[in-house]
Amino acid sequence: MTTTTPPLLNPRVIALAHYAARAVLERVLARHGVTFQQSVTLRLAAVADGPVEREHLVDGVVGSLKIDTAEASAVVDELVAAQLLAPEEPSRVRITEAGRELYDTTSTATAPITARVYAEIPEEDLAVAGRVLTLITERANAELAALNS
Repeated sequence: MTTTTPPLLNPRVIALAHYAARAVLERVLARHGVTFQQSVTLRLAAVADGPVEREHLVDGVVGSLKIDTAEASAVVDELVAAQLLAPEEPSRVRITEAGRELYDTTSTATAPITARVYAEIPEEDLAVAGRVLTLITERANAELAALNS
């Protein structure tokens, strides 16, 4: 019997997990005519407590996806054009009923997949992974900020 030592957490392991999970999500989203970037943006609007400043929404997308402001703003424009977000005066946007329905539908579609992926992983392992990945994210964000200075 051959046993393989699990790899230590490293950038490749993180990337493989990210891209595998993202590929699953993108397949589900494609069935509903929404892109990954649109989904991230729609989620930020969906979990907000009412209308949000457009600039705040764009900043949230930039921070989440590490894309530039123009690209994030274009995604908001796409969602407004699709009537999934609606402009509110003076510079706010809100999720529409159609946007809420789409968000709920895609969340419902991905929930059982997520449950299967995370099934039987002990809670303490998830807690450790959460702490480690949060620390890596904080450090990477600090490095990115330094590179952008």
